[in-house]
Amino acid sequence: MRFWHKTFVICDQITGPNSFFGGFCYICVSMKRLLLYSVILLVISACTRTYDVVVAGGGTGGTAAAIEAARGGARTLVVEEGAWLGGVLTSAGVSAVDGNYRLRGGIFGEFADSLAVRYGGYDALRSGWVSNILFNPRVGAEIFSDIASESGVDVKFGTTVTDIGRKRGSGDWMLRLSDGSRIRARILIDGTELGDVARVVGAEALDDSRVVQDMTYVAILKEYDHDVLMEKPEGYDVELYRNCCLNPLAEDIDGNNPKGQKLWSPEQMLSYGRLPDGYIMLNWPIYGNDYYADYLALMPGERSETFGQAKSRTLGFVYFLWHELRFTRIGIANDVFPTVDGLPFYPYFREARRIAGRDTMTVDAARNPYSSDRYTRAVAVGDYPVDHHHYANPGWRELSHLGFGPIPSFSVPLGVVIPVTVEDLLVADKAVSVDWEMNGAVRLQPVLLGLGQAAGALAAIAASSGRHPSEVPVEEVQSVLLDHGCYLLPFLDLKPGEQGFRELQERGVRGEVKGVGRTVGWANETWVNL
Repeated sequence: MRFWHKTFVICDQITGPNSFFGGFCYICVSMKRLLLYSVILLVISACTRTYDVVVAGGGTGGTAAAIEAARGGARTLVVEEGAWLGGVLTSAGVSAVDGNYRLRGGIFGEFADSLAVRYGGYDALRSGWVSNILFNPRVGAEIFSDIASESGVDVKFGTTVTDIGRKRGSGDWMLRLSDGSRIRARILIDGTELGDVARVVGAEALDDSRVVQDMTYVAILKEYDHDVLMEKPEGYDVELYRNCCLNPLAEDIDGNNPKGQKLWSPEQMLSYGRLPDGYIMLNWPIYGNDYYADYLALMPGERSETFGQAKSRTLGFVYFLWHELRFTRIGIANDVFPTVDGLPFYPYFREARRIAGRDTMTVDAARNPYSSDRYTRAVAVGDYPVDHHHYANPGWRELSHLGFGPIPSFSVPLGVVIPVTVEDLLVADKAVSVDWEMNGAVRLQPVLLGLGQAAGALAAIAASSGRHPSEVPVEEVQSVLLDHGCYLLPFLDLKPGEQGFRELQERGVRGEVKGVGRTVGWANETWVNL
């Protein structure tokens, strides 16, 4: 305000009636106003940076969207509250990839290949039994940072979007950021963990009031060469953890805990998330650090207390391992996350507030892929079961049947990233248009990377051609994704780079060939030629 006051004073001094120019008649008054308005517009313009695509939130899908948009020629900015890109895979500490091991394409394949190079091959990534691809979150963040930088993505870390509006006339997005800067964007992408941007701009949400999945505040543990000193956390309750594994405190009911889950040995529990460099990812759903709260009902400013409770659940679990199970040399790693307590930047959220999109992915669509024409609009694939976490919920008995719902591998249509009600907005993370049950499979990291890459391709095409994303034919997006080695359909017959891969995928989305899906344990799959 002090700046504008000085501007008015200067203008008065230059053009006022007692100035040298004061005798120039009435036109000077108009020139005075014009000069003032021009100064204001020049200052605002100088303070506003213009981008083709702005991704609000560097989540898993948001990171992929930004990389793909930049590679498509769009000037792209990511606004990320934390200090890393990668979302669930890095910032939330879930550094064990769920599924798509045989469907490594696009940015997901690039990321996985980079991990294999860092650690000395894909065999080295099978260090724990929960996944075929495990890694240190810090390493994952470095890889995403390198890819984003090489692709020409601008990033503002430690920053949030504080205000969103539309510019009259052009319809471009006008954003104010927490660092005081102003940004103008042709296309806005919601890459946040919980769909916060879509909520703010009024993107219609799916009519779905089902119970939210448990969240988890993951911890990365380290085995030190000396005993670790650990104080009992406030509110520690041994009853929360004693049935996490086989131990003298557990209620062993024929090898299971009271919820019917298998009791593993303590060593097996810790080797579940063993990382290639020896660290331990603690993301244990069996009387471990899963935590239930209806976090989707909370606005951003209301979340800190709930997230603190989730963190306390994890700190109590670490203390249980140290004090009750006598793993006295294991503690929270002090050289992974650049946070005060060594824990991730935020919890692992398994759900977001999902938009109503131009397509909605459902469990029925996964089980019966040719019952509609969704497959013709396919842009991303997944092969993980429908995995819901509800055991920390007091009402878990009514939801326990959702543990691992059988489905074949599946594809997801482009329309899930395009809201019905808001133009020039795309969604690139868990807030995509998917029904509550199917979210248990779409939420996994490789699917989010695929959907994010599709959103980025669509944004770049729309920005360069002056069209709304809803006006871009899906075939244009599919062509770009195939150029970049992505799977559109989960056919295992041919891999990206192999002769005939592109033709098979193109014939698949045209309906000229069809795959047969099946559930084979955890390895859901689809083949054109069984």
